Amino acid sequence: MRKVKEKINFNQERLDNSTDILRALAHPLRIKILSFIDQNDEINVNKIYNTLDLEQSITSQHLSVLRNADVVHTNRDGKFVQYSIDYTKVDRAVQAIKSFLQAEN
Repeated sequence: MRKVKEKINFNQERLDNSTDILRALAHPLRIKILSFIDQNDEINVNKIYNTLDLEQSITSQHLSVLRNADVVHTNRDGKFVQYSIDYTKVDRAVQAIKSFLQAEN
């Protein structure tokens, strides 16, 4: 039996936002950075790149992607910027992915 095609309407702003989140979460180094932030609740960029043995510029680039996707929060503490995870945003992305994968089966 053939399925009837339904017209799909995309909200471009939501689609762009979703793309940013998925792109941010799809990189192994960003996952490693997020895992490190998670272990520390809130941490500054210096501790991230020193502990993970990364170049400062690379770390900043990856944190920028995470910030632009609103996956991390920033909080300025003097000359340091503290990073923490937006768990609600990450959890919604994970649930959406799970739901999509289950719908395929």
